[in-house]
Amino acid sequence: MTTLFISDLHLDAKRPAITRAFLQFLTEEAQAATALYILGDLFEAWIGDDDDAPLALEVQAALKAYSDGGKQLFFMAGNRDFLIGDDFCANTGATLLTDPTPIDLYDRPTLLLHGDTLCTDDVEYQAFRAQARNPAWQAPLLAQPLPVRRQLAEKIRAETRSLAAMKAEDIMDVNSAEVDRVMQANGVSLMIHGHTHRPARHAVSAGERIVLGDWHTHLWFLRADETSLSLEQKAIEPPR
Repeated sequence: MTTLFISDLHLDAKRPAITRAFLQFLTEEAQAATALYILGDLFEAWIGDDDDAPLALEVQAALKAYSDGGKQLFFMAGNRDFLIGDDFCANTGATLLTDPTPIDLYDRPTLLLHGDTLCTDDVEYQAFRAQARNPAWQAPLLAQPLPVRRQLAEKIRAETRSLAAMKAEDIMDVNSAEVDRVMQANGVSLMIHGHTHRPARHAVSAGERIVLGDWHTHLWFLRADETSLSLEQKAIEPPR
């Protein structure tokens, strides 16, 4: 039995090589697994489960084929695709996870997160996150026509890039005290998350924290089985 964890693919029609790498991953590496966990930011932006863009439809079809093949598929929203909901899960066969979610990973108490909630030093972002996850804030946005939502998504992405460029690097990383607090509060010895784009394995007071990598020049995944944990990468072929 093998379980795979990925996050931060940021799939975008403007980056077809990443989409191609993901579709290939589903038919190759992921076929050897019994379960695949996607821990947020699968998409660079998600404007609602009614999105009819070719990328949205192609990825959902590939995920449905994967889950129809007898694989367990789990999805946790990130800061880019927090509008993913029940219809997406119905279309793909995925189980939607809350953030955080505790699991038993081969008898090891484990906590899964996207990772943004651990970046408590970024007070401005945490305030926006609380607002954006509120259904009362989401409802009028989702009521807008798709073209309006697409334009709004582009505007938000541009503003996010501008703000990130002005912030100190350490502010956008996890707060170590928050990591310790969350792990202890949930009684786990292993934490798995993405978001920061800083793939690594860290020893912490409660055990270990594993950070998944973002898909850019390489695809990243964590492979787990009964005896081992392996954070792996593979070069992504550039467009021809």
